[in-house]
Amino acid sequence: MADEGDVLTNFDPDGPGDGPNGNGHDGNGSDTLPVAGLISQYVKDLSVENPRAPESFQLTEQPQLDVQFNISGRKIGDEVSEIELKISATAKTPQGTIYIVELAYCGLVGMRNLTEDQKHAFTYAEGPRILFPFARRVIADAVRDAGFAPLLLDPIDFNGLYLQQLQSQQNGEGAPGSLPSMGGGEGQG
Repeated sequence: MADEGDVLTNFDPDGPGDGPNGNGHDGNGSDTLPVAGLISQYVKDLSVENPRAPESFQLTEQPQLDVQFNISGRKIGDEVSEIELKISATAKTPQGTIYIVELAYCGLVGMRNLTEDQKHAFTYAEGPRILFPFARRVIADAVRDAGFAPLLLDPIDFNGLYLQQLQSQQNGEGAPGSLPSMGGGEGQG
């Protein structure tokens, strides 16, 4: 049997803190700490076109690549949103279009106890940063499965793009009081 001095009375693993209970929490199981994370990710839409096959396999010149991307978000519930990362890659030569790959890659994210600015930054910067490597692999596999060398997209600095769009809106280029939406393009070739 344990002595009275050996009984554990402080159940907080972090020790004393700021909250009313001295642990940074309100007690009674309330969850007031900000949290955001990925719940699920999935391919929402994938289209692969190889319009000049089989003639396109005999071309020897390097195609010009046009890669476009767009980010959108929509609220699903009080604490759940969907982030959609759309990527379109088109390869062309003077003889015509070699392939077109269009992908809508999505993630369900949970966000709790965040300000609207924090939710917006997670939706348009951090969320796409998390999703991009998986979308990049889907694009590479789709191009390879179409019979071409895999298209390995360069990494994208979503945080930098987000801050750049915020800055451009603050300089009067965006609608007053609106938060940025994300979209853009990147030419590779």
